[in-house]
Amino acid sequence: MTKAFDKIAGGLADALAYAEGDTTKGRVAAGPDVKAIRAKTRLSQVKFAAKIRVPVATLRDWEQHRRSPDAPARTLLGMVDADPKAALELIDRAAG
Repeated sequence: MTKAFDKIAGGLADALAYAEGDTTKGRVAAGPDVKAIRAKTRLSQVKFAAKIRVPVATLRDWEQHRRSPDAPARTLLGMVDADPKAALELIDRAAG
């Protein structure tokens, strides 16, 4: 067999083992803690969603881990997490 096939087969074996409960096989990348980030801003879900220009239903899905933010949203959330006041001021300035 080829090296590529062996790597793919090994990854599949690890994925199956993880699915069967072996947490030593594989890893899950956690997304940002959106609820904690929003809490830093002291804004309600409705106001925070409006501020970052996403539907409130999307924000709720992120906070309840039903969905994960995509890459641009993770970047924006990371900026808000790092410096909420500055990030929110920049968002306001960008809005015109």
